Amino acid sequence: MKKVYFKTFGCRTNIYDTELMINQIKDFEVTKDEHEADIIVVNSCTVTNGADSGVRNFINSASKRGARVIVSGCGAYEQGKILQEDGKIFGVLGHSNKHKINSLLKKNSPFIQLGNLTSIDENIVTKFHGKTKAFLKIQEGCNFRCSYCIIPYVRGNSRSQDENLILQQIKSLTQKGYSEFVLTGTNIGSYGQDKKTSLGRLLQKIGKIKGVKRLRLGSIEPVQIDESFKEILDESWMERHLHIALQHTNEEVLKIMRRRNRLKEDLKLFLDLSQRGFALGTDYIVGHPGESEERWKDALKNFKLFPISHIHSFIYSKRNGTPSAQMKEEVAHQKAKNRLKQIENIVKQNNFNFRMANKKPLNVHVESFKRGFFQGYDQFYNQMLINSNENLLKSWVNIENYNIKEDYNEASI
Repeated sequence: MKKVYFKTFGCRTNIYDTELMINQIKDFEVTKDEHEADIIVVNSCTVTNGADSGVRNFINSASKRGARVIVSGCGAYEQGKILQEDGKIFGVLGHSNKHKINSLLKKNSPFIQLGNLTSIDENIVTKFHGKTKAFLKIQEGCNFRCSYCIIPYVRGNSRSQDENLILQQIKSLTQKGYSEFVLTGTNIGSYGQDKKTSLGRLLQKIGKIKGVKRLRLGSIEPVQIDESFKEILDESWMERHLHIALQHTNEEVLKIMRRRNRLKEDLKLFLDLSQRGFALGTDYIVGHPGESEERWKDALKNFKLFPISHIHSFIYSKRNGTPSAQMKEEVAHQKAKNRLKQIENIVKQNNFNFRMANKKPLNVHVESFKRGFFQGYDQFYNQMLINSNENLLKSWVNIENYNIKEDYNEASI
């Protein structure tokens, strides 16, 4: 039996998509060792030039070893045809054809099967390989058209997964011992807009399922936090951490980016949530065209007002086909790197200050054992390292006594 290896790049949505494909494999052996694989499926990311480079480098290495390479994911639409023409890959697999993967891997001739950008997965994931928590994709695509973003062009418009299918999947996974669930998608805050419901209502139903101990959410937009969402914020199963995508803190740059959020409302939202005890993360882009020195100074001044303890930050990356790619007021790369470092340093200090100010009992889900410590994350999405003679893997541990380190917390039990 031939062996197939799955390599995943990018976001949590790709993690879910890879698991969905693995669950469809019937006639091949899935291996964890890429070097013994006959076939390698690369679930690619194309959100930045760096992501594209990482994918290409991996493909070059795999093809040199003689493996048959199949590309899926967002990069399939941007790079698939070119990579195949260059003889680097054997097949190209689009999002809507993931359910066909077992039969496509049997093909003896090269193929491109991109499918469409309008369908939604009909199959569910019943097991996550090597994961202590379960990832659930609740929607696909995005209706926003931010000027810098390529993702709507490779994922399509927003469409929601059937609510009953989501609930069925969670019930099945809780019976197999999963108790922490991460809801993901291209733009999860838009869940239900095409089905006359909302993310908040879905969360209320998930929270009633026996066995659900913690719900984590992927990135949501500030303008999508409605009253039905706020109603569930104090539930015991809701992680005390929210990741809300600001992208910038200068009003003019937000408009250039064609963002829907505005500074004044964003700050009020963050301060309100912080008062309710939430650790808050965000996505942020520096160096976007039009980010002049004056606008950056204003953005930095405003950024310092936000209680942000976690960040996913980027230097702007030009994506062909997007409106931003045509803009002329470019920012020098070194200047953008310096700006990135500025906000990252602010958030690092904010995170330390948050942990010092919120020194309370922590509920940690232990995910791994590395370098002599059990490791996991608490309800505020901060890392905990645990020294213990017991095997704590996959367990939930309540910790009252711990030391606050520069980048993480540490305890002995």
